[in-house]
Amino acid sequence: MGIGCWRPRLQCGRALIPVTIVGGYLGAGKTTLINNMLRNASGQRLAILVNEFGELPIDEDLIEAESDEMISLAGGCICCSFGDNLVEALVGLSKLQPAPDHIVVEASGVAIPGSIAASLSLVLGFRLNALVVLADGGTALDLARDKYMGDTILRQLEDADLVVMTKTDLVSEAQRTSVMDWLKKVARGAAVVTSELGGLPNSVLLGPADGPSDYQRAAHHDGLFESATFPVPGRVDARSLADRLMHPELGVVRAKGFVRSTQGQTMLVQIAGGRADITKTAPRQSHDLVCIGPSETFDRAALSTVFDELGR
Repeated sequence: MGIGCWRPRLQCGRALIPVTIVGGYLGAGKTTLINNMLRNASGQRLAILVNEFGELPIDEDLIEAESDEMISLAGGCICCSFGDNLVEALVGLSKLQPAPDHIVVEASGVAIPGSIAASLSLVLGFRLNALVVLADGGTALDLARDKYMGDTILRQLEDADLVVMTKTDLVSEAQRTSVMDWLKKVARGAAVVTSELGGLPNSVLLGPADGPSDYQRAAHHDGLFESATFPVPGRVDARSLADRLMHPELGVVRAKGFVRSTQGQTMLVQIAGGRADITKTAPRQSHDLVCIGPSETFDRAALSTVFDELGR
């Protein structure tokens, strides 16, 4: 998607609630992914929004209570349906005490994630965190060629900040490579990662959560992802730094942290695939960035060079 933006971190005295939109065609694995996300919330209060409750079967052992409007889940997470009024549902969630730490919108199989993001822009108090689109490694190419479904598949992928190729355990190595190369071309600069059985760390899907221990435990997941924390000395051009970190050769799919701008303000920098979000925030004593990427492409040495050059 490649969109950059700058806006105040606070609105009416309240922190903006991050929203991640999860899309992908029917059977791509959204249900498995979101259930795994809930199992690994690690204290984050996640709110899952679905069109209808029946469209996203929540694992029974995660459910603590149910009503017509809301399913209460383990660890302070919830699931709500929004029907045909996403804006109203978002406003309702923002009034909860405490408010969710992060909202995940599960799009229907035929929905265009960019259209949902446009609706989000109409509501105060929220910020788009990322558009995550799932693609079945075994069927995505065939679906994209289908005269009835192809346009929807391509539009979903073109909107993505992060593409997750799922069910890679069911395809050959040659097919995996072919589909991966195709996804990188179609998704217009979005980060592309692979997943077996819906397993991806939440730090990759949602970004590192706020918290003092985050930078120490960000993304390690069965050796498939790496994370590294880099101090950011002095004052820097936050936009230029974000642009450098989004270069595909560095292998960064997620980044989050704090820098001091050339004007001396503390800026929160968040990167998801091809999109960077830079917001003014409260002053901090230390400034650093955590970067996350797949082990096979994460170039720690090149990243170190980028940050070393900032101090010169």
